[in-house]
Amino acid sequence: MAVEPRHITIERRVRYAILEPRERPATEIWFALHGYNQLAHRFLRYFQPIHTGARCIVAPEGLHRQYIDHESRRVGASWMTSEDRLTDIEDYVGYLDRLHAHILAEESRRRAGGSPPARIVGLGFSQGVHTLCRWLAFGRARIDRAVLWGSTVPPDLDLAEHVATLSDADLHLVAGDADEYYDRAAIEAHEARLRGAGVPFTSLTYPGGHRLHAGVLRRLSP
Repeated sequence: MAVEPRHITIERRVRYAILEPRERPATEIWFALHGYNQLAHRFLRYFQPIHTGARCIVAPEGLHRQYIDHESRRVGASWMTSEDRLTDIEDYVGYLDRLHAHILAEESRRRAGGSPPARIVGLGFSQGVHTLCRWLAFGRARIDRAVLWGSTVPPDLDLAEHVATLSDADLHLVAGDADEYYDRAAIEAHEARLRGAGVPFTSLTYPGGHRLHAGVLRRLSP
């Protein structure tokens, strides 16, 4: 007899880390989506160089945690796997929408009447790039600038269907010139795909591998 997988919806708590702005109210809010096997609070350490002024930086944590290796008991998190992937995508898009609304509601309570809303930047690193792109495509949150760092728009995302959303997000592609996971050929193929779909973007490179680079972060946050 065939076994039929099913789903129910439950309440659960989710974790995120935040670098509160040094000045209030926040004029810029970053949502930084980590890569595979990273944790939110550790990922935020890379953003210390741009944690200045009225900039708030929020790092949501992927909903799936696992041991990176059993010997050290180190733990990492991920956004999804190939198993039950459509359900996981729907879950994390809803989670990011709710976190976005929560952070903006908190900031609006501190904002004087008539002051402009904070600019929203979404940054995805490695696996977080696919997460950010699907959030842009299927979510409700406003993102003023999207930074895709060290990976591509998901191959299964229909660019023709989502060209307007991606074009409105001031897309920035970032890659290291020695990235072991995202080489020159992959970068050029990604850029050609976006051009072919009519999606505008800006490309940035830096000397180094598959990691965040403080100098590029500063260029993205003048």
